[in-house]
Amino acid sequence: MAEFDSLYVWTPCCSHNINKVVSNWGQSVKNATKVEEIDPQKLSREQAAVELARLAAELLQANADYHGKDKPVITDAKYDLLKIRNTAIEAQFPDLKREDSPSEQIGGPLAEGFSKIRHDVRMLSLGNAFDPDDVDEFDARIRKYLGLSEADPLSYTAEPKIDGLSLSLRYEHGKLVSAATRGDGEVGENVTANAKMIANVPQTIADAPELLEVRGEVYMSHEDFAALNRAQESVGAKNFANPRNAAAGSLRQLDAKITKARPLAFFAYAWGALSEPLAKAQLDAIERLGKFGFQINPLTKLCAGPKELVAHYKHIEMARPDLGYDIDGVVYKVNDLDLQRRLGFRSTTPRWAIAHKFAAELAWTHLEAIEIQVGRTGALSPVARLSPVTVGGVVVSNATLHNEDYIKGLDSKGAEIRGGKDVREGDFVQVYRAGDVIPKVADVDLAKRPESALSFEFPVTCPECGSAAIREEGDAVRRCTGGVICPAQVVEKLKHFVSRGAFDIDGLGAKQVEAFYHDDQLKVLEPADIFTLKSRDAEGLTKLKNRDGWGDTSVSNLFDAIDERRKIPLNRVIFALGIRHVGESAANLFARHFSTWEDFNKAVRDAEPQDGPAWDDLMSIDGVGAVMAASLTQTFAQEREYASISRLVAELDIQSVERPSQDGSPVAGKTVVFTGSLEKMTRAEAKARAESLGAKVSGSVSAKTNLLVAGPGAGSKATKAAALGIEVIDEDAWLVLIGDA
Repeated sequence: MAEFDSLYVWTPCCSHNINKVVSNWGQSVKNATKVEEIDPQKLSREQAAVELARLAAELLQANADYHGKDKPVITDAKYDLLKIRNTAIEAQFPDLKREDSPSEQIGGPLAEGFSKIRHDVRMLSLGNAFDPDDVDEFDARIRKYLGLSEADPLSYTAEPKIDGLSLSLRYEHGKLVSAATRGDGEVGENVTANAKMIANVPQTIADAPELLEVRGEVYMSHEDFAALNRAQESVGAKNFANPRNAAAGSLRQLDAKITKARPLAFFAYAWGALSEPLAKAQLDAIERLGKFGFQINPLTKLCAGPKELVAHYKHIEMARPDLGYDIDGVVYKVNDLDLQRRLGFRSTTPRWAIAHKFAAELAWTHLEAIEIQVGRTGALSPVARLSPVTVGGVVVSNATLHNEDYIKGLDSKGAEIRGGKDVREGDFVQVYRAGDVIPKVADVDLAKRPESALSFEFPVTCPECGSAAIREEGDAVRRCTGGVICPAQVVEKLKHFVSRGAFDIDGLGAKQVEAFYHDDQLKVLEPADIFTLKSRDAEGLTKLKNRDGWGDTSVSNLFDAIDERRKIPLNRVIFALGIRHVGESAANLFARHFSTWEDFNKAVRDAEPQDGPAWDDLMSIDGVGAVMAASLTQTFAQEREYASISRLVAELDIQSVERPSQDGSPVAGKTVVFTGSLEKMTRAEAKARAESLGAKVSGSVSAKTNLLVAGPGAGSKATKAAALGIEVIDEDAWLVLIGDA
């Protein structure tokens, strides 16, 4: 649960391919009798809401125990499992995400007795990597964003991830003036008096910037921890559970004399507010902190790329038992601080850093069965049903098998995994939990494979509807083609349609949708049928109000709630359609870009050939890629799907969505086109910056274009802009205009 801090705004990350997260919660689904034991993919909407409430309460208490009292009641492994379960359920039911969602929380409540200090630069957490492939992907994402090829040099720092309590030390004119814990990321506890009692925390610094916030981790060595517990025993006091708890509890004493008596130490690895830059590179900045008198980790190393990062990770992992203090992984950061600034952040994670967690605990067990689950988008997902086994303190009975290639012993590129061993029902398998959280099959013991174990034949027809299940080129997943005739897909899409982030119709939840789907008289097979329920009920012989579970009031309230949702914003409609790859955030992007349903509908239909101005316009939206755009246009191009959408739209009054106000922005509301070669930023950076200032970024020049930013080799777009009388500026003028020069 210990988190890593930096001068940057870091957001918590549980996004290690959430599609990899499949159930591992206690009893198998077949035998589950409690909500907390049910696979997230099998939860009903009502069960999911109950479970999210339970998880929010339990994780809030865990945060209070861990961060506030320094006395965790549950293990880190159990905490991580609860956190990932919460994230998995939120991914399955995004509309049910709570305002107090644990995925949005950093740290815990402040302890009583301490005054508060607000951080000038927030102290948040860092996302995780769990295997070398994740490190390769991390490097590839950075290179793509920066416009770098594989041949371009790009260095990183790699350093041990200390398992302690984060602390921010503020120096003014070289003197330590305050110290604060992370707290909730924005406000921490004032532990200045206690921090001054840590032996290796400098009280003054020579030749330091006028303002310097040094950030790092307070920890306790194994040797000192053992000595402290012996001292505790000698006076009849309770032992500390581990060095991290001992360090955190010692730092957060109301009596600084107690802190002074505890053997605390401090590793510096980052910084917060600064009056001037420390250096141009991460490693140089850390070394400068060392020259100021701070203890920095000697295992911090400059690495040229993923291979060197993973090699140093393995070196640190092998050295871990002899370090004398606790670490739980290795942190990688882009070394060039200017590149860190350019890379910036996504909504939940920094682009330029990641924590590579140590390998999880392993366990062997029997694989009893391989089951196929069908999702809303038709994806056939294989799940291993295991004989329950304890892994990292958690009972695991299910594990993800990802897709048919994974079962065969191949990765997405056709390369061997597990030494090319396939997975079969009846196998004796080694299970691990990636990052101590995600259950996977690590290996197969062929010596124990039963003679009766046959190669698993992945279905080529849907187990729910019998339709062909096809695998398109470039897609690792096989999908049911049944669409509206596949009950699994139809019901799940209808549940999604009425979810909170979509139409959110009071009185019409997952349970009611499923009941109406199977109803002979008031059958709901598509979203438009919801809006004809009232008229169809009036024409029917058996009224809904006379059925079990319904009455005059409940039926009247339902029909009123449905009518209220006829008037609905564009973004909710787009999200409610349940189009693959188009989530809530993407729906908001499309709604802000096109504003009206008419413009959105026309643009998507016009973009169906996936070429030309309409396609370019879709692709110009920051955050929209080719896969998402193709999924959208293909959906609207399918005759049956589009007919269903049209019937729905005919029942609605879709409200336009205005672009967000950007007060003071010189380009707010304007349409900007970038062309030619940009030399000081990549096209992705330019688009992202313009969108953040309220501009609409288009891929083509038209009469609606307000500004063309032209680099070398601008070509025909510049010629067309000049003919239309559109203002044309170069990259330097653009940077001056937006205040980035």
